[in-house]
Amino acid sequence: MKGYGQYCPLALAAELLCERWTLLVMSRLLDGCRRFNEIHRGVPRISATLLTQRLARLEQAGLAERRPLANARGFEYLPTQAGSELEPIIMDLAVWGQRWSRDMEHDDLDPAFLAWSMHTRLNVGAMPAGRTVLEFLFTGTPSELRRFWLVHKDGKVDMCLKNPGYDPDVILNADIRRFVEAWRGFRDLRAEIRQGHIRVEGPKDLRRALPDWLLLSALAPFPRECPGSERSLNEAETKTVAAE
Repeated sequence: MKGYGQYCPLALAAELLCERWTLLVMSRLLDGCRRFNEIHRGVPRISATLLTQRLARLEQAGLAERRPLANARGFEYLPTQAGSELEPIIMDLAVWGQRWSRDMEHDDLDPAFLAWSMHTRLNVGAMPAGRTVLEFLFTGTPSELRRFWLVHKDGKVDMCLKNPGYDPDVILNADIRRFVEAWRGFRDLRAEIRQGHIRVEGPKDLRRALPDWLLLSALAPFPRECPGSERSLNEAETKTVAAE
């Protein structure tokens, strides 16, 4: 891998961290993903071969440690002290991205990543006892990725890209761009549901409770600053909430 040829610590850090996919893979480790398949689900557009290379590179650099599983075949990956010290840096960079990065394009609307993100952001304490199955159906995506399920039971949430075999308790249907804009805080989720832009099917009590289950992106509280359509949406939503 070519470097910058500078002793500057920023240049030396950038040689490693600015390689494509590396920060995202490191972020999944910091999120608590441990097994290879767990990490891959959190970075769905990277190939398995490239993910193997990036994990090996993080291990070589001392940012991750690979350990044999105690009671099963295979390995788990854990951040080292050096890797853990990246957590506030990566979070600050994500906040900057929420505020200042370019507006999303259609190709950025990855439903597999949305499914993974949502399964980490369910308010399980507000959900009913027993099993709750949420089905999400999005338009504006390839047909094979239009539908996914989140299954909650006993505080654990499973993400399913294939039908888990349970009848859904609630079905949410929306255009993926509109939903992601709500997920990132640019639109008001409850208003979108009230106005029928995001459609929710199921028993009345569960339909009403659904917005309380969806915690939205952890970055949703940070307003857009980059000029563009997303900031316009964000500003309009903020004015509407203030008026109410």
